[in-house]
Amino acid sequence: MSSFKVTDSEGQTGQLCNWINQVTLDDIPEELQTRAKYLILDGIACALVGAHLPWSEKAVRAISEMEQSGTSSVFGWEMSVTPLSAALLNSSFIQGFELDDWHSQAPLHSNSIILPALFAAGQHLGTSNIKTSGKTFILAYLIGLEVGPRVGQALYGADMLTRGWHSGAVFGPAASAAAVSKLMNLPAGQIEDALGSACTQACGLMSAQFESDVKRMQHGFAARSGLLAAMLARSGYVGIKRVFEQEYGGFLTMFGQGSQKEPPYRVDEISKGLGTEWKTNGVRVKPYSSMAGTHPTVDCVRKLQEDHPDKMKQLDKIKSIVLELGEAAFHHGGWEAKRPLRAIGAQMSNTYICATQLVDGEVLPAQFRNQNLERDEVWNLVNKSTCRNMGKGNGMRQKVTVAFDDGTELAAEVEAAKGVNPPLTNEEIVDKWRKITVEVIDKERMERIEKTCLELESLEDITVLGELLRGITKNPIA
Repeated sequence: MSSFKVTDSEGQTGQLCNWINQVTLDDIPEELQTRAKYLILDGIACALVGAHLPWSEKAVRAISEMEQSGTSSVFGWEMSVTPLSAALLNSSFIQGFELDDWHSQAPLHSNSIILPALFAAGQHLGTSNIKTSGKTFILAYLIGLEVGPRVGQALYGADMLTRGWHSGAVFGPAASAAAVSKLMNLPAGQIEDALGSACTQACGLMSAQFESDVKRMQHGFAARSGLLAAMLARSGYVGIKRVFEQEYGGFLTMFGQGSQKEPPYRVDEISKGLGTEWKTNGVRVKPYSSMAGTHPTVDCVRKLQEDHPDKMKQLDKIKSIVLELGEAAFHHGGWEAKRPLRAIGAQMSNTYICATQLVDGEVLPAQFRNQNLERDEVWNLVNKSTCRNMGKGNGMRQKVTVAFDDGTELAAEVEAAKGVNPPLTNEEIVDKWRKITVEVIDKERMERIEKTCLELESLEDITVLGELLRGITKNPIA
């Protein structure tokens, strides 16, 4: 039987597990508790928009062939499946259209990892008459927001993307396990077991971004892995002890290989600043429906369109476009886009997103309808575009230079994308929620979900919100 105490209270894993076990909602600043509700609303918006995308429907069909029913709701559908499958599917919906949050210090999409696991766990516990209150849910959610980026920073954050790992799928299992463990009020020793069992399941190949459906699901693997690990630990199943410090086959040891950093990983980041340095502040909400590294490109083009409206409408006069990107963005989205391209590839490509903003003046779900992916006016601009690597140390800094056939050159540069510095306000998140859900659910349902979510701390049973997320939604790109 697993011990209720951690193996080593002085070690990084032990310190983290003890903190998770002991922290209360009163220990967390009130503004972060409020922010959490708005971030949850954004995650729900992304899930409802993503529930009936073509790749989402394929995933639901595959899962429903294997299981007919369960205890946990599938968002946007009139069905329930097992908790593990619900975590997988609902995560894939949130990640389904590149609209979801990301972290500015350690790239991962926290909502797609944490929310599906918590809803699945809460609904499953409800079948045993164990109610999960809104306050418990918020606290568990915030724990996940704190743990994921710490694991990511221990591996130098965006360096994992540069090396070809899908960073959030690597950092995510620990975040999911930590959140669900807190939801179930596990003792510190069992939290250690949960983290150990979660971390051994971590993986994610970034080559998934090139046309595969599975890119949409890889954070779902993390959500499912963390949920499974926490449920195993709750039953006394023993996981890897001291998983972050282990030298032979440890999580950081193995994923740190090939980092070319000195040291290869930073184990101290796991427990650094717990309770005083809040990683939740680094969660960023996307205003555009594309990979985060393309957002500064959109902002550069928007700046040019605002400053030179007449000239920037002369698309047929454009001779060349040069996009200068930071190293992580260059490796992630600076590859050469070739026709034909599916939505997933289009959303990952800086040149395609640049051309889309030039043509349409916005980058939202409608831009990625099948008929829009083959437009000659977009591809003519993509083929005139070149990406250059600005090198390390540039973060999200980007520059776009547009040259016209009359010799005119227009350039715009941003240090960070809209939504990064400054982050979207709570009011802007609500505006986004209303804007992207208006075409997939009716107004009454939209208002009920919004009100319930923003008053989450008063909810006695989280299954009430879970039930509101059931029910058929529409496909925004049909």
